[in-house]
Amino acid sequence: MKVKITPKREEKSLEDFMINRFGVELYRTFFRDYTEKVWGVPCSKISPDWGGQRIKGLSITKTVLHALKQIFADNKKSAKSGDIRQKDTETSLIGEFLYPKFGPGQLWETVASDIQKLGGEITMNAKVVRINREGDRVVSVAVDFGDRTEDIACDYFLSTMPVKELVNAMDCEANPVPAEVKRVADGLVYRDFMTVGLLLDKLLIKNPVKPGTPESKLKFVADNWIYVQENDVKLGRIQVFNNWSPYLVSDPEKVWIGLEYFANEGDEMWTMNDEDFIKFAISELDKIDVARPEDVRDSVMFRIKKAYPAYFGTYGEFDKVREYVDTVQNMFLMGRNGMHKYNNMDHSMLAAMEVVKCIREGSCDKTALWSVNSEEEYHEGKK
Repeated sequence: MKVKITPKREEKSLEDFMINRFGVELYRTFFRDYTEKVWGVPCSKISPDWGGQRIKGLSITKTVLHALKQIFADNKKSAKSGDIRQKDTETSLIGEFLYPKFGPGQLWETVASDIQKLGGEITMNAKVVRINREGDRVVSVAVDFGDRTEDIACDYFLSTMPVKELVNAMDCEANPVPAEVKRVADGLVYRDFMTVGLLLDKLLIKNPVKPGTPESKLKFVADNWIYVQENDVKLGRIQVFNNWSPYLVSDPEKVWIGLEYFANEGDEMWTMNDEDFIKFAISELDKIDVARPEDVRDSVMFRIKKAYPAYFGTYGEFDKVREYVDTVQNMFLMGRNGMHKYNNMDHSMLAAMEVVKCIREGSCDKTALWSVNSEEEYHEGKK
């Protein structure tokens, strides 16, 4: 008997990456249209690095095995021991995690409060417009406070600003950035984000979980996120905030959801006024039978610029930028925009910890910083 074996694709794009792990049919059904909504370009035009950072070791085989283990209760060690880390579970398959009572912003409000208690100063709504260097060190930054611009001296400069803006702020007549580095930085692409929050009386979709399970007690659907694969709507994802934390909703009889859209600053969606866009979002929710317009009780809208660093444009040449900025001894890049890496929040925090370690040890070697979430195993992986 002859068996036809299809060889793995060479992973030149995100499309190749996903097909290798999930097959053509699942890729087209669950991944292609949603991913193209997020980035606004075909998966064949996106670097496979995105998959390597966001999906990592997940595959159809591991997904099926994980489901079977849950069915037969063979993988209850973490739950029984109370170990929330779940180190032996692929990140995309983790079933529970710790979440701040009032949302992730509460974490950073606590950090800010602790910094201020220790004598630190936090300035909001100010913009770094120039980075002043002497030799291989940053000596000060020019900050635009709106009514004035002020030079602030620094021992270390930790940047989470978009790399494109960082390089432009470093470029000056006295200390110009090499033309090739500036070209790559200027060619980096970002995807912008729009979200509409809706307070609803109800959702049309039902809670499909098995009776008797903890999730079956929920008044609404049990999911935190609902991914919208339909290509006839612009809506990309729905968040159900009630399920993140019941404290995010004052009235437990109502459901608080976020409708997520991905755009480019200045495009047709981005330039719609808030009222018109909220109406548009509600109409899409109605179109896919999730909720009806008459059940909307309140709404709000936010726009976030440069929410997602993209893996196309000049991203393939990013090493030229990295090699240049790493020569600035006391400057450290971190965060999604700061490193132009679409990291999870935990990886961004780990990168920040690596920065602190470098400063404490007096080291200028940034290798460990850039290695966070770049390998096959998570940086905090199994040890």
